[in-house]
Amino acid sequence: MTPQRVSLITLGVADLDRSRDFYGALGWKPVPTPPTVVFYQLDGMVLGLFGLEALAEDQGRPGVALKTGALTLAQNFADRDAVDAAFKAAVDVGAEPLKKPTEVFWGGYSGQYADPDGHVWELAHNPFWDIDPDGRITIPDVD
Repeated sequence: MTPQRVSLITLGVADLDRSRDFYGALGWKPVPTPPTVVFYQLDGMVLGLFGLEALAEDQGRPGVALKTGALTLAQNFADRDAVDAAFKAAVDVGAEPLKKPTEVFWGGYSGQYADPDGHVWELAHNPFWDIDPDGRITIPDVD
């Protein structure tokens, strides 16, 4: 049986240099890679940026026009002030604000922005989940 995990998330991007610059402006540091891809080492996994056409080819779907925005990537923070600061930082470097951070129906606090290719990021504080200083989340037992 395959364990419940994700090892790599690859985002298709229209302009690799623009996306590298955007994530770099957020403070993300890429690892050395070939010039056709950008990888970021995350805590136990990797985020990759890959050109849209090259990604379609790699998927065995050459010529398919890949689209974005049908999923949400999320970063959780220990408090609301950290959510506000991360949202402001993203917007300041060119993210499109989609939903300003606010209290949400489930009792938390979150906002969303889109990166230059329309990939949606949620920034959230969930008072019901434990988050360690490195940002790792543990969902408490509900029994």
